[in-house]
Amino acid sequence: MDTRRLILATLLSAVVLIGFDYFFPQAPKAPVTQQTTQSVSAPPSGAAQPSSTASALPAAGAAGEADGPDAHLVIDAPAVQGSINLRGARLDDLVLKKYRETVKPDSPDVRVLSQGGSSRPDYIDFGWRAPADVSVHLPDAHTLWKADSTKLDATHPVTLSWDNGQGLTFEIALAVDQDFMFTVTQRVHNATGQAVALYPYYRVNRGYTPETNGGMLVHEGPISVIDGRLNEGSYKTLRTEGVPPGNVSWSHQGTGGWAGITDKYWLMAVLPDQTAQAVGAYTYLPGQNLYQVGFTATAPVQVAAGQTGSSEAHVFAGAKEVRLLGRYEHALHVPMFWKAVDFGWLAFLTRPVFFVLDWLYTMMGNFGLALLTFTVIVKLLFLPLTIKQMRMTWKTARLKPKVDQIRARYKDDPMVMQQHIMGLYREEGVNLFGGFLPLLIQAPVFWCLYKDLYVTIEMRHAPFFGWIKDLSAPDPTNVFNLFGLIPFDPAHALSILSLGAWPILYGATMFLMQKISSSSTNMDPAQQKVMTFIPLVFTFFMAHQPVGLVIYYAWSNLLTALQQFIILGRFKAADKNADGKTTVVSKR
Repeated sequence: MDTRRLILATLLSAVVLIGFDYFFPQAPKAPVTQQTTQSVSAPPSGAAQPSSTASALPAAGAAGEADGPDAHLVIDAPAVQGSINLRGARLDDLVLKKYRETVKPDSPDVRVLSQGGSSRPDYIDFGWRAPADVSVHLPDAHTLWKADSTKLDATHPVTLSWDNGQGLTFEIALAVDQDFMFTVTQRVHNATGQAVALYPYYRVNRGYTPETNGGMLVHEGPISVIDGRLNEGSYKTLRTEGVPPGNVSWSHQGTGGWAGITDKYWLMAVLPDQTAQAVGAYTYLPGQNLYQVGFTATAPVQVAAGQTGSSEAHVFAGAKEVRLLGRYEHALHVPMFWKAVDFGWLAFLTRPVFFVLDWLYTMMGNFGLALLTFTVIVKLLFLPLTIKQMRMTWKTARLKPKVDQIRARYKDDPMVMQQHIMGLYREEGVNLFGGFLPLLIQAPVFWCLYKDLYVTIEMRHAPFFGWIKDLSAPDPTNVFNLFGLIPFDPAHALSILSLGAWPILYGATMFLMQKISSSSTNMDPAQQKVMTFIPLVFTFFMAHQPVGLVIYYAWSNLLTALQQFIILGRFKAADKNADGKTTVVSKR
């Protein structure tokens, strides 16, 4: 392998290993302090202006004092637990039973929804809007609903009810499945003696600005799919580009779809009736520090006198498990629900790579072993290209003495020198691009693997062996405190002073691979000295990457070194035999 090709391979590996999140990181945003509990939980205004061209969610109205204490309906399902606040019928308390904040046994469960009085409120609400020219008493954030049961679980739905005292009785039927999906059915019983038209809405609310450290690698914030089109918003855009009143930064009218707020691993989303038209919107209320994402129906539910009207939707609040999102997509006919996981522009490659990894995991029961097996599969698939690349490298190295002679002879005429060198390569059947092609083909596969390991929840808190308890986190050991023998972590003072055992093993395998590769090249001593620093630099880079990725590359380097040793050995033997035959023939 000549110097230029080795440098190119190094640069391509750097892009894969470090990723866009290293080159283009987003500075963490400081959480926005919530103004008051009342402003965050403000109700939708019954006097909002609904129409078929409406572009916003219901505006939040003035908050008043609630009468009496709040009451809560307990949620205890197989995957989630929490409660529904009967004051406003808000889903504002939910934790995930299968996921913990850290790998410690006493770590608390992951919380995806929290009450308005907390410092980081996340909640989901729903309700009705009336036409601007109609005065009707609608339920709001201060309405105290009555429940027909004390607990909601996967086998026992619950119905909430409230009478407005003007002939309208409102009901909310709630059900939850075995995972993270709620079914919400809003009903209106009309005993007023005249027809009533109301617009249902469903929305996700966030009363703070979270830290988003994923850079360009993973999207966090408002997200939606309407009419088969993905739209990803940002908190900054909502704050700075919204159109008063209500700071609506984006809206789109369409049929079906879903919308919500996504974090790296978690999603809160509302899924309206997939056969009805609705307006999806991203809204920021600056006076309340409140982000809202959701849908409002464009056509009202017409409720004749003595009849009942209804609207059904679904609410997702939980982990972005890839296969689970796919099941919901097919069962509920929700378009592109899988895109809640940010597989990126190369999703046509990234998703298949994930499914191979996930299948291997189900077969082996260990994600680390799945990574090692996947590496072997990739090496076998690319073996023909690897052999072709190394053959070109070997031929190029053998021609170096002749190339040096041409350069010495035509050093004063670079154009003629280049023509003779290219003529020599053509005569010997050396294709320089043939050496680059395998690198270009393999780079997207490596990038897709890196993307999968970074954005999918399936590797989060997945153990390997020994001290590795979480493949999605960096190696917890550190050589600078003698792997824990010294009761001090120098990385707290300087982040570069963090170097775990697996990154060191990775650097060793990279050094081994480089040594074997350099044996087939005629690199001058100065260049060799420069290249010996590359493993050291990459070792420190990998110390801050997910250890699952480090394990993958260490194993990949070891397999590559083994491939190089065997293939180069065969090339050397073939050349030796060829030279021996030529010598015998010449003696005759």
